[in-house]
Amino acid sequence: MTVRIGSLELKNPVMTASGTFGYGEEFAPYVDLNRLGAVVVKGLSLEPRAGNEPPRIMETAAGMLNAVGLENIGVRAFVTEKLPYLRQHDAAVIANIFGETIDEYSRIAEILNGAPGVDALEVNISCPNVKKGGIAFGADPRDAAEVTKRVKDVTDLPVIVKLTPNVTDIRAIAESVEQAGADALSLINTIRGMSVDIDKRIPHLKNITGGLSGPAIKPIALRMVWEVAGVASVPIIGVGGINTASDAIEFLIVGATAVQIGTANFVNPRATEEILEGIERYLRTRHIYDVNDVIGTLNVREEM
Repeated sequence: MTVRIGSLELKNPVMTASGTFGYGEEFAPYVDLNRLGAVVVKGLSLEPRAGNEPPRIMETAAGMLNAVGLENIGVRAFVTEKLPYLRQHDAAVIANIFGETIDEYSRIAEILNGAPGVDALEVNISCPNVKKGGIAFGADPRDAAEVTKRVKDVTDLPVIVKLTPNVTDIRAIAESVEQAGADALSLINTIRGMSVDIDKRIPHLKNITGGLSGPAIKPIALRMVWEVAGVASVPIIGVGGINTASDAIEFLIVGATAVQIGTANFVNPRATEEILEGIERYLRTRHIYDVNDVIGTLNVREEM
């Protein structure tokens, strides 16, 4: 079950998705954290962040809209208050980071580089570049590459760049950040959407729009992972709508080295462990002795 994400070796390919698993401790009553390949913690900013005003979560058909607004305790509080608990467990710790300027990304990465127990950084480039009027860093190949390079300059940790699907061609962004030094890619982040209260004729979310996640986006995420696998030479972590072991295995087949489980955690807090067990069962029943023998094995026939 062992896989490699750059220089980071994971004992299995199942990870949590940032923002859906808190800081790990919240799910400990339901999941054996020691079983997971990695825990990806809630996104961390330079200073504490309150997030958006409620209502900020809305259930949709086969999914969820969220406009939580990246609420978190800040990177320094994470290092002193949350990291010691995670260090007690046999799961890799991946810190998801974000900033509103490239300098903020760099400063957060510097702080985490010296924090014992952090095994890798996941760089969320779906955040607004305030100097360009709120356009996400991940929507422009040059901005995405610059963020990646600045983070790589200040850390020895493996750097995973999390890509936004809200672009014309995700492959261009993937190629740009890989050339800038990214050790791995995770995709996809949420897809921008909205929902309306037809009686009041107002948006359900205070923020008007939010990020769509859950089973509804799986076909899109799967397609994008497959596309990026065709151009990237670094490992890919598949994210988006994974609800079952079969979902996760689909991502491995199209080229993902590992997977992240997100919205499913809200429905079933044991989802990560159950999906891991399901992957193990799939391998056993088919006499496959190495999960890496499944990765990237999609058979695309010319005539379907």
